[in-house]
Amino acid sequence: MNEGFKKIDLDSGPDSLSQSVSKNSQPEGKSSEPMRRRFPKLGKRKLGIIGLIILVLGLVTLYSAFGAFKVLADSKKFYSQVKLASDAAKKQNVILAREELVKSREAAEKLKRELKTIGFLKFVPGAGAYYSDGEHLINAGIHGINAAIIVTDSLIPYADVLGLKGEKSFVGGSAEERIRTAIKTMGKVVPKIDDIEIEIKRAKEEVDKVNPSRYPNFWAFKKLRNQISLARAIVDEGALAVEQGKPLIKLLPELLGDKKTNKYLVLFQNDNELRPTGGFLTYYSIFRVEEGVIHIDSSNDIYRLDDSIRSHPQAPAMILKYLPKVSTFNIRDSNLSPDFVESMKTFRDFYEKSSLKTEIDGIIAIDTDFLVHIIDILGEVQAAGQTFTAKTDPRCNCPQVVYQLELNTTKPVGFVRENRKAIVGELLYATMQKALQSSPKLYWGPLFQKAIEDAAEKHILFDLNNKDAQRGIEALNWGGRIKSFEGDYLHINDANFAGAKSNMYIKQSIRVDYDVSSNGEISKTVAIEYRNPEKHSDCNLERGGLCLNATLRNVQRVYVSQGSVLTASKGSEVKVETKKELGKTYFESFFTVKPLGKSAITYTYKLPFKVSKGVLPLLIQKQAGVEVVPVEVYLNGKKTESFDLRTDKVINLKLAGN
Repeated sequence: MNEGFKKIDLDSGPDSLSQSVSKNSQPEGKSSEPMRRRFPKLGKRKLGIIGLIILVLGLVTLYSAFGAFKVLADSKKFYSQVKLASDAAKKQNVILAREELVKSREAAEKLKRELKTIGFLKFVPGAGAYYSDGEHLINAGIHGINAAIIVTDSLIPYADVLGLKGEKSFVGGSAEERIRTAIKTMGKVVPKIDDIEIEIKRAKEEVDKVNPSRYPNFWAFKKLRNQISLARAIVDEGALAVEQGKPLIKLLPELLGDKKTNKYLVLFQNDNELRPTGGFLTYYSIFRVEEGVIHIDSSNDIYRLDDSIRSHPQAPAMILKYLPKVSTFNIRDSNLSPDFVESMKTFRDFYEKSSLKTEIDGIIAIDTDFLVHIIDILGEVQAAGQTFTAKTDPRCNCPQVVYQLELNTTKPVGFVRENRKAIVGELLYATMQKALQSSPKLYWGPLFQKAIEDAAEKHILFDLNNKDAQRGIEALNWGGRIKSFEGDYLHINDANFAGAKSNMYIKQSIRVDYDVSSNGEISKTVAIEYRNPEKHSDCNLERGGLCLNATLRNVQRVYVSQGSVLTASKGSEVKVETKKELGKTYFESFFTVKPLGKSAITYTYKLPFKVSKGVLPLLIQKQAGVEVVPVEVYLNGKKTESFDLRTDKVINLKLAGN
């Protein structure tokens, strides 16, 4: 059993064991001398040089590490300082925000100096690119802070008027007098938009030099990569918005009547009876704006405006098909295009023929949600001997102001009610008066911010005569336009063609599924579900019931990338038709949703292009007048996105191989 193995004497002690192993490890016939020569003998001088090199490398590494930790510590301080500035802005304290922004700039400059202490890394292969990225990001941050400081400098003189916390620049006189003074001086501040644009463009130039794909897409690096991508997108969008919105800002004093009086036709869209641009056109007013102060010249029911038009053409096919009792085309039904500006072209054509026409400088549309949001801030408003609030009314499970308006305008009565919707104009006027007569610090800041938010969410839409101003409006996405887009596209547009005010209760959700084949063909399924959780209203006119909730008769148009081909559909009560307009293909269908019921409709279609790998951008445009829609996006069966659609949204779908 022991053949082939040499016996080692274990009794001879450790030295014997060592010698025995050494001897038995050496091949026969070969001495150990050649083995020693494999390792060259180094002199003391060479050893000293190598030692010196190792020492220098060690010191450089230590210095770099120390510098890197110092940069990291300063970057955390910078982040904390920027957060303080952001918090001050959120609290509407423009003076404090400016102070914190100045400190943020100082922190950024310090961070930049610390980074320079390890500047030699710029010439180290591999590390140099990351060092340069750090430089570009810090520079971009400094330019962005500079732009923010200019903005605060521009706002500080108007802090009192805007309801922000700051210096009281316009403390004398009534609220109207303060507004007039602010508008008259605004022209001196507006040119600062050029300085803001310069800083934003410099920030864009710096951040565009940073390549996110340079960073690994795993572990902590993935978060860094995503943050860099997000920073680039934000700065790029900001630069574009400032560039395109600059004409509007420069024209703002003029639009607010600093030199001449402007008149705007304000349309009230009832989003509880949803139509393509946000709601049924139920009421209108002529607002006169003089040095920033708003006056209401006239208000009328939309039916009175229709009556003032001598002749009406035949109704378009969409109305003839889905509103069979309506054979003529009326101004109240003129907002059939999902593109607000296109619909207003039709409205203006009618308006020009009206005997009630007056010269206007633009059209502004507001919906019920905007009115509810404003009254929610103001608390309660008194108009026409009635009290209006935003609190939930148990009689309709809706805001009290909505119920009260419907009670005044739609409930059947046993007598002729002249100008039955005049209450809308009186409420709008009372709302403005309460806001103006209050302390600016009490309401103006929240009202201003809510108006900006509602414009972004399409509860306020603008179609101005001044082309430069309108371009600025559309750059801010306040024009309700159907956009052109490089990538995939989706817009779901609903029209309530006789379903009482049931959109008040309808809950909508969307699921989008992408099926991408190996050859790049994309099949897409859009599934939309509608639920009405409330019971049917008493719609008996003889009993005088208030008909808020009834069966929804919904005409739907789903706008998709032009050239898309419908392959299947389910849920429509008529054959789905494929049509084209506004640079899109759209699918037109019709279905009903009963109270306490639900309906679902599905479209499956092929996209007109192939993409097998990389990123597929998708723009989803929200319909005006809709509050919020939950959306889920799936890619080859895997959920990739889940969000509430409140504004138009772009998402980037990462396909295989990315």
